[in-house]
Amino acid sequence: MAEPEPEQAAVVPLYLKVAAALRSDLADRRISPGSRLPSERSLAHRYHVNRQTVRNALHLLREERLVVTDRRGTFAASGEHGPATPGLTAGRQLFPGGTETVAALVRASLAWEAPPAASAGRLGLVPGEPTLVHRHAVLSPGSAPLQRSVSWFSRPALAEIPQLARYRRARGIVLQPDLRLLYHWMHQAGLHLTRRESIGVPPMPPARTTGVGGGAARLLVHRVVSDQHGHALEITDIDFAAHGAAWTYEFSG
Repeated sequence: MAEPEPEQAAVVPLYLKVAAALRSDLADRRISPGSRLPSERSLAHRYHVNRQTVRNALHLLREERLVVTDRRGTFAASGEHGPATPGLTAGRQLFPGGTETVAALVRASLAWEAPPAASAGRLGLVPGEPTLVHRHAVLSPGSAPLQRSVSWFSRPALAEIPQLARYRRARGIVLQPDLRLLYHWMHQAGLHLTRRESIGVPPMPPARTTGVGGGAARLLVHRVVSDQHGHALEITDIDFAAHGAAWTYEFSG
């Protein structure tokens, strides 16, 4: 089995590191679909954590529908236990940019930063107050940027969504966080979502430009997701190459 990465212990909670190691084993078929995972005691010994940490990691993987648990134990999802990754199918809207990014080469990070002054009030923050920011890039096979997005999370989002609130302790940069089930988490928290998006076409840049899409046509998407009380939960700006990256986005509250 893969070992949790030893670095960033002060940044990433232990149960997220254990979940990431198990997720890697499942994705790479080191744990075969349908096979039984080791016991909680064995996993706790292997990863040098307590059993509650293992339980929290397995709970997260169950939310993602990567494993299932019954009276016999915990199993990698597949066959009689369902598809291997039903939590990441086209039937479920994925954050930040739709199902096209599931199998793509991506780079992502989480950090705490102050949002642009124009967005602070909408996010329930005072100017200069930091909040959780998610940066996400979709790359071509040649590592050229096809899509970039930046998402800022509001004070209500961090208060209402446990899966985001856990990152309050992460004051460094968390690399490759998995927030694809963000909208599912919002629904789990009892939030009814509405969205407002503005799509713009910026002027054509010079061909020598090395940003998203180089000198090709681009689209800019500004998204605000709010709860049933009108409080903004997330503000996202997406910049993508119109010729090289499809953008599909749809969900209902």
